[in-house]
Amino acid sequence: MNTEWQSHLLYLDEVHVSYPDSQDNHKVILNNINTKVLPGEFITIVGPSGCGKSTLLRLILGAEKPTRGTVVINGEPVEGPSRNRGIVFQRYSLFPHLTVLENITLGLGLEAFSLLGRYIRPSYRRKRKEFNQKGLQYLERIGLADAADNYPYQLSGGMKQRVAIAQALIMNPKILLMDEPFGALDHATRQEMQLFIQQQWKQMKTTIFFVTHDREEALFLGTRIWVLSHYYQDAHGAKIVVDKDIPGPHPKPDSTKYTTEFTQMLEQIRRDGLDPEYLQRIDEFDLSHRDAYSQLPKNE
Repeated sequence: MNTEWQSHLLYLDEVHVSYPDSQDNHKVILNNINTKVLPGEFITIVGPSGCGKSTLLRLILGAEKPTRGTVVINGEPVEGPSRNRGIVFQRYSLFPHLTVLENITLGLGLEAFSLLGRYIRPSYRRKRKEFNQKGLQYLERIGLADAADNYPYQLSGGMKQRVAIAQALIMNPKILLMDEPFGALDHATRQEMQLFIQQQWKQMKTTIFFVTHDREEALFLGTRIWVLSHYYQDAHGAKIVVDKDIPGPHPKPDSTKYTTEFTQMLEQIRRDGLDPEYLQRIDEFDLSHRDAYSQLPKNE
């Protein structure tokens, strides 16, 4: 084992992803992604559509393997999904035939018992009671204590997303991956959910990777931002073109959005990662975070 890998929660070491196209060529999606992450960071990820943001999340989740390079978590290369990594999507991962409480505790039950074990193990009822008690505690935390017996169709969009987040958090993952989780919500509900996820992150100290198309949301929520983009000189797949700290308190007051520094960072993100006419050299990328790496291959 590489001893350097043990000091951080996550390492991305020369990660490349490419897919064959219809002409049997290989289209590069991610090109030489190098970075590392400490436990408890809240990393927001922005970039143009199709640049590989969701691919990057799947690599960390273990649902996909890199074409080349290594994804390392807790000092070990990622070989597949793990209960230490949870994920929340834009569309709610709720089962319509289960109540809110049953949805939240589903993962605990699946982990503890096989389908047959539910009927032959004498401890099932006792464990089921423990899981329900824990689920009720999470419902209290997310402000839905009165909705335990409701079904998903009886909930608003914001309520469903709260349940989906609690469904992931109840497994106590070290890493929570969020792929455009608030993208389908109206503006007022989205603001409410931003405050909610900040509160959960502060309480649980979970490391969060949060993909969004909303630059303001990215800067408001995160402690650190990655801008993933294929808009740079001689581009061949997407790279991290910005990796920097987001200053200010965490969680941030809403007034942060109206400061000069916030406005300047919004413009930097737009220019450096989202403007197809602004093409930087690789050595011009803003990789000022202490754990950022050059995006050049190590032999260059």
